[in-house]
Parts: sequence; structure tokens; C-alpha cells
Amino acid sequence: MNTLFDKIWDSHVVQIVKDGPTQLYIDRLYCHEVTTPQAFQGLRQRGLKVFRPQQVFAMPDHNIQTHDQDKPVADPVGRKQIDTLDKNCKEFGVTEFKMNTPENGIIHVVGPETGLSLPGMTIVCGDSHTSTHGAMGAVAFGIGTSEVEMVLASQCILQQKPKSMRININGTLKPGVTAKDVALYLMSQLTTSGATGYFVEYAGDVVRNMSMEGRLTLCNLSIEMGARGGFVAPDEKTFAYIKGKKYAPKGEDWDRAVAYWKTLKSGDDAVFDREVNYDAADIEPRITYGTNPGMGIAINGTIPTLDEIPESDQASFKKSLKYMGFEPGEKLLGHPIDYVFLGACTNGRIEDFRAFASLVKGHHKAPNVVAWLVPGSWAVAQQIKNEKLDKVLNEAGFEIRQPGCSACLAMNDDKVPAGLYSVSTSNRNFEGRQGPGSRTILASPLVAAAAAITGKVTDPREFM
Repeated sequence: MNTLFDKIWDSHVVQIVKDGPTQLYIDRLYCHEVTTPQAFQGLRQRGLKVFRPQQVFAMPDHNIQTHDQDKPVADPVGRKQIDTLDKNCKEFGVTEFKMNTPENGIIHVVGPETGLSLPGMTIVCGDSHTSTHGAMGAVAFGIGTSEVEMVLASQCILQQKPKSMRININGTLKPGVTAKDVALYLMSQLTTSGATGYFVEYAGDVVRNMSMEGRLTLCNLSIEMGARGGFVAPDEKTFAYIKGKKYAPKGEDWDRAVAYWKTLKSGDDAVFDREVNYDAADIEPRITYGTNPGMGIAINGTIPTLDEIPESDQASFKKSLKYMGFEPGEKLLGHPIDYVFLGACTNGRIEDFRAFASLVKGHHKAPNVVAWLVPGSWAVAQQIKNEKLDKVLNEAGFEIRQPGCSACLAMNDDKVPAGLYSVSTSNRNFEGRQGPGSRTILASPLVAAAAAITGKVTDPREFM
């Protein structure tokens, strides 16, 4: 019996090149402003049109500022990329969700929340965190700019078929442990290259019981283990999340779609190239201490000592700790922090804001902390207002910014200054990721909230 990955992949194969790649049909191409200018220019130079523009959706997100979005982007490079995307979409007939319009936001937040990303689809975007859409039961992965051009021109892509891996997480998560903690735990166990060459199916009690927002967070971070992508088999929770969304099937089309979606699961006798099992009881709230997402510990744990690190990794381990200003064997609980960032395609959804607000309610932001709370889309921003979470957050000394990628990657105004510490709900803690010289500690919204009100790395369970 085939795995679910096999089922979706094989049903999209156009042809297999002998001793070469597979020509794979793509259901949905997402575009943003950073990785598309050269792709559209390539079409122009070859005299080609977009082959199926109705299957392509674009929006600016990386470069947009999270305040005063009615004003032009200050950075000339960012402004040019946004203007170029707008011009290309008009010229080639591609639907664009423009800056400061109700459907704009981070592309990996907007796709699922509007019903554009659906079970059984193949989805690509010139962005590594395209794996997020796998939470919908889709095969979704990031591609390069030349491949974006290929999909624009033909609605197909040439790809080698990845191997399949299943990660089972069973048991019940402890209080205060979120999907973000699960992902950070998996990365620390598998390492940032442990899933290289694989497409991961997440399964087990923990994944079944996760909300759709939690699954989106988990799948978002698949790429940080080296995986080509990650996904969750669709279930009743998936169907309920999709139903009624703007671009979801309606009426009889809905009934037909659900009947098909119910077939999208790995068989009981499906054989995976690799299968690993984890116990929910082993997972605590987590933080990172280094400069890749796999360098993480339980929040009450200690940074490994040098003799716990393989000799081949010791040089990079020491370099990483030097950059972060930490020592081997150090505990990070109580370490002062300067910035808190809630947002990104990892944790910019309504559930993340609910979690953050639930913890800071009745408390106040620490005076030494700069906090950026950035919804992943205008729809999330509206829901925050509808649920009066903005009132709770305002009373605790926080303000909600306008949607965008924000401080995830320092391609806009939201940059953490050199040497300062940021507790961030984003996906990467590479050197300079949040600004030149910035030091990033990855964490869940609950850990970020606890840090925001204490001004230091704090176990959120103290407030629960």
C-alpha cells in the first residue's frame, strides 16, 4: 500500500524522464515580491505568457513595513520589489493580494485561511517555508526562482521524488507545551539535517489532537530539519477548518471534494523509507541557545557541555555560543532579554495571539522590553479585534502592529539591534537573521509572553 505522499505525488506525475527527474503538475503557485522578479523577466525575454494564471496567487509580505502601510515603503530595494510584483501581476494577469488590502498578509498564513490551500494539492512557492501548507494535507515545498519561472510557464516542475518518512508523536502533551515546542524538540532530536532527502508525514496522538494552527506551525518548521516538506493527513478537523472559506469548494463541489479528501491517508500497511517515534511526555517548553533551530533545550535545561558535543561539531558549537554570548553548561532561565517578537508564518495566527494574551492578561510588559506583536494577515488582525484581544494586550502595555513578515528576517524596518537578545516565535535563529549582530532565541508564544512581562527568559508555567 502506498503512503499518502506517494498517492498525492503519483497522481500529479506528467511524465518521468529516464534516468532523470519527474515532471510534476502543480495545482497552486504562490508568489511574493522577493523571489519572482527574475522569473517574470525570464518569461518576458522568452515571449511567454503565464500558462494558467488562475492557479497563481501573489502578495508582497517580506519587505512591507508593519506600521503606516498606507505610506510608501522607505527602503528603495524593498519598494522596487513590491512595485515590480504589482507591475508583473498586472502584465501577466495574475491575482495579487496587494499591500494594505483585506486579503494581504504573509503568503503562508493567507493561503490556508482563505481556502486556497486544499488537501491533495501540490503547492509551491519561491520560499522555503512553503512546507506550512502541508498542514492542509497537501504536498507543499519551496522552490528556486528558476523553478518559479518553470511553473509560471508550464504549471509543471522538474523534481526528483524525495524519500518518505513518518514521525509519530504519541501520548499527551504537558500543560504549557505547544506545537512550536514539539517542532523545536524534533529538531533537537533529529538535528537540522536529520530529515534531508525526505518528505515527512506527521502522525500519532499529538498530531491528531493538534489544532489546525498547531499543525501549520509544525509543518512550517519541517524545512528546519532538512526535510523537503512535511504534511498531515487531512481529517474532520481539516474539513471543518476549510468549510466556508472564500476559495473553498461550495455546494455539490464541496461534497465531492470531501469524499475525495477522505481517501487521502496512508494505508495501514504503508511502508516508509524511515519511521521514528517520540513520546509527548519527553517534551517541555523549549528555547534555542545557538544559531540554528536544532540547537535547543528545555526551558529549565542547560546548554550542553563540550564533552556532550561530537568532536566534528565542536568548532561550530563554540562559534555559535560565542556569537550568542553564552557558555557551555549554562542555564538560560533568568537571562535578560531585550526584544520579543510574536508573529511570522510560524506563529502569527489567531491561536498564537490568544495564547500570548492569555498569559499576559493581568500583568504588564517589562519596561526594558521592546515587543513587536505582528498578525500574519489582515484577517488575523480583524479577528484579534473581534475577540477584543487587542484590549487585553493594550492594557498589558502591548500594541498590535500591521501584518507582514516583520522581524522574522530583517528585510523591513523591524530589525533587532546588534548584540541584543530577541525571544522570537519565528522560525530561524541564524546569525544576523533578525538584524546584523542580533541574537535570537526561538520560542513558543507562551514562552515569548512570559519573557515579555518579566524581561528575562522565563518558564511560562509560572504564570499558568
